[in-house]
Amino acid sequence: MPSREQRLRQALPDTALLGAAAGLLALGMVMVYSASAPLAAEEVGSSFQVVARQALYAVVGIFVGIGCALVLPEAWRRLAPWVLLAGLVALVLVLIPGIGVEVSGANRWLALGPFRVQVSEPFKVAFVLYLAGYMVRKGEGHLGTFTHGLLPILAIAGLSAGLLLVEPDFGGAVMVVGTGLVMGFLGGIRLRHLLAAGLAIVPVAAWAVFGSDYRYQRVVAFLDPMAHPQDSGFQLRQSLIAFGRGEYTGVGLGDGIQKLFYLPEPHTDFIFAVIGEELGLAGTLGVLALYAVVVHRGFAIAGRAPDAFSRLVAQGLTLILGLQALAHMGVNLGLLPTKGLTLPLVSYGGSSLVTTLAALGILASIDRHREGTKKPSPFAGPRPFGDRSPSRAGATP
Repeated sequence: MPSREQRLRQALPDTALLGAAAGLLALGMVMVYSASAPLAAEEVGSSFQVVARQALYAVVGIFVGIGCALVLPEAWRRLAPWVLLAGLVALVLVLIPGIGVEVSGANRWLALGPFRVQVSEPFKVAFVLYLAGYMVRKGEGHLGTFTHGLLPILAIAGLSAGLLLVEPDFGGAVMVVGTGLVMGFLGGIRLRHLLAAGLAIVPVAAWAVFGSDYRYQRVVAFLDPMAHPQDSGFQLRQSLIAFGRGEYTGVGLGDGIQKLFYLPEPHTDFIFAVIGEELGLAGTLGVLALYAVVVHRGFAIAGRAPDAFSRLVAQGLTLILGLQALAHMGVNLGLLPTKGLTLPLVSYGGSSLVTTLAALGILASIDRHREGTKKPSPFAGPRPFGDRSPSRAGATP
């Protein structure tokens, strides 16, 4: 029977995680307005049009996150296969003419009334839930073999990545495969199997990049953006100019120039560059610090999770949030080839924002049932970062 203190701990959320997430969400509202106001005023006559929609997405996302926090981790484990199946069906539906919505040559959206859902965003969460459930069902003994461990994971990840590439969504495919490999390592798959899979993926990734003209041009522009200032290097060049103008403290909130029809998609794909120009190095380091808190607390929740499934889910969701934030920043800073990735909680976009808040809700659900507040599961599974305790090997749920 849990003590009063344990029940109180169970009811309290991780305040550092929620505080950092709230800070990013608030900053995002301000920066989305700053980045989108000129464009919105020019196109629809109201500078508040974009930020008003973002506020609506935030309200919906907060309620979705609260709902996810109220779902027990064990229920997420039972739902995981069905959630993944729904995600795969959605990835197929977006490719069907008349059902999927095409925007700028990409079929990534489904229309739900007046809203459009980019299905790759919730699919990442579905993939993490399924992968965690699969590895727990197999147990560490089976995960050590190639046929029962890595091969099924590669099959699901490969199918998912293939559907994402057809949309096309190269960034989403990379996130799914990368998350799958890292979660596999954390869950107990042998390192040599993962290294072999990584080597096998390299030529596939090279084909996906160099077999597509626009992806190839992005790589060329990444290597020398100043050699292509008006075409393939335009986005990165304007982004670097924004950071250069910001210097240490920025030009002032709302006073940026690059968002004025120079920087493409300033409120989504290049919002970090707008932050760099208007808030300077101090602002970008502040954003980085908030994401560091989110990632740190996410892994802390994983470390005190009550069972293997919860640990792996917390690790996977934290990886997605952290890796996507780093990828967005890397693209804006010219450290990675240009790719359309949102900055979680900050960039404009309903699908990204609602999904991120849902992921935080699942983390909160895991933390509410942290270790010490309930009787441990008979199968605790691999500890974070691959505990290989002999007493756990081959255990079953």
